[in-house]
Amino acid sequence: MSGIAGFFSRNDTVARATVMQEMLGSMNRERLCTPGVISFPQFGLELGWLSSSGPANDYVCGERNEVFLLFKGEDVSHSDLGKESGKGEAAYNMQIAAGVLGLYEKFGSDLFIQLNGCFSGVMVDLRKNSVVLFNDRYGLSRIYYHDAPDGFYFSSEAKALLKVLPSLRQFDLRGVGEFLSCDCVLQDRTIFRGISALPAGSAWTFGSGATLKKRRYFDPRAWEEQCHLSAVDFYELLKERFPRVLKRYLQPSGGIAMSLTGGLDGRLVMAWSGCEPGELPCYTFGSCFGETADVRIAREVASICRQPHTDLKIEAEFLSHFPELAEKAILASDGAMDLTGAAEVHANRLARDIKPVRLTGSYGSEILRGNIAFRPRQICEPLFDRDVIQAARQAATTYAEESRGNRRSFITFKQVPWYHFARSAVEKSQLNVRSPYLDNELVALSFQAPEADQTNFDICLKLVVDGNSKLADIATDRGIRFGASSLLNRWRESKERFLARAEYAYDYGMPNWLARVDHSLSPLRLERLFLGRQKFCHFRTWYRGCLAPYVKEILLDSRSLGRPYLRPHEVERMVARHVNGTANFTTEIHKLLTLELTQRLLLEET
Repeated sequence: MSGIAGFFSRNDTVARATVMQEMLGSMNRERLCTPGVISFPQFGLELGWLSSSGPANDYVCGERNEVFLLFKGEDVSHSDLGKESGKGEAAYNMQIAAGVLGLYEKFGSDLFIQLNGCFSGVMVDLRKNSVVLFNDRYGLSRIYYHDAPDGFYFSSEAKALLKVLPSLRQFDLRGVGEFLSCDCVLQDRTIFRGISALPAGSAWTFGSGATLKKRRYFDPRAWEEQCHLSAVDFYELLKERFPRVLKRYLQPSGGIAMSLTGGLDGRLVMAWSGCEPGELPCYTFGSCFGETADVRIAREVASICRQPHTDLKIEAEFLSHFPELAEKAILASDGAMDLTGAAEVHANRLARDIKPVRLTGSYGSEILRGNIAFRPRQICEPLFDRDVIQAARQAATTYAEESRGNRRSFITFKQVPWYHFARSAVEKSQLNVRSPYLDNELVALSFQAPEADQTNFDICLKLVVDGNSKLADIATDRGIRFGASSLLNRWRESKERFLARAEYAYDYGMPNWLARVDHSLSPLRLERLFLGRQKFCHFRTWYRGCLAPYVKEILLDSRSLGRPYLRPHEVERMVARHVNGTANFTTEIHKLLTLELTQRLLLEET
């Protein structure tokens, strides 16, 4: 199922059919999905959904039509993912939903704690006179909502609410400040005033008259209060659990490809996959400037595992279609992803041509090694008005408050739904994406890691060795190899860290004084010495060169310069300095382009 929308009407003045048609239409701009609608007058409820293939009536109903379910996503623990794989996406989705409905008949209101995966949906039980709106325990599959005087509106995409509720078509300045500072909006709020996201692990129950009981079916304390294990016991459990968990994500066989990098987490998947030669094709997103470390290492890993490997380069075709891809990234993420999402749209389109399901090592460093992926940073204050500056400063305080307490809980239940959602939404707009590292069993175990080893790299290296010792002979993208002397590993790690920092300094992180030096030496094309070693996107260079006309067309337009949160003369100065190469404002250009496209596509042209 590609999308869900609905609303509970509190009076008879709402034209239900028209509202639902508009909500579904806003999510189905390219008319690639089939809409379906069902009404429950006893609740004042109108439900709609989009199917990417198959018939429009692909909701699942129980016996005697007393229980109805709309389910978006996957439940990997209780679905036999392989048996129906040859019958297309609609049959596959129906199979998953039917399995969930069967679990509901067995567990009743305790259903959701049994599910394992990223999902959201609506359950209508006419026997209990109730409707439940729910999502996964991490909140990665979003449900947006707005509680209005005339009813409660919800959808898997914020644009559906913006379409039918004109009063919401404005930015929330607090959300804008957090987006600029933290790259995401915190506390289940959004960048739009009046629209929030359902908290992680929610099961909100509606009765007649749209009465609402809010409940979280999973309490993080259930994992936090587990005892910490010794290093030996933790490793033995991880070694037993990881391959068993991984099997769930490798079905149906033949329909999945591995998105492989030079890092450790994807290599763990390869070490324990047990796939036959040629059964798990691999690919890596590559640079137009040359062969990255990711491509080089991933090719070697795939070769040892006797799997084919493809280098999917982000090059001329991407740049020529950048305006279209940028808009798709904004629409797919409802403005949560900045303009780097354009490259994600393109890369995942290329990946879709290999296989429809993308298996990744995403979230591995966060879940297994406790890595924090985002923190607040200082914004370029001269570009913005006083209210935005204050909101960005407040973001640091909010972040500090939210990150107190259990580190794992912050990562799992806040970082994942707030920060990682945006990229996940863009990726899933192009193909199905899976990661074993968000499996409930594996995440639960991570909370039992020895306290002193919460960011331990060695334990993952050892797990690679026990899965496929040949893979441990290949140094990671950090230069670390299992079994090498600590001195050699430190030297290699220092070298790779230097190269990564050098590339960063030549791209996103280039200080303005170095930008002026680089500008004076531009005939030497020094970028060839630094770019393409670690990253496949090079926006500082692109915004100066082939994408400069686009940057000027959007940001120097009178509409953009007239936005009340900007200082127009500073924006003009920023664009001029970046384009002529005397300063580096890559991050700021990302953010301003994102805000402007969000304004045009979601607030003005809904």
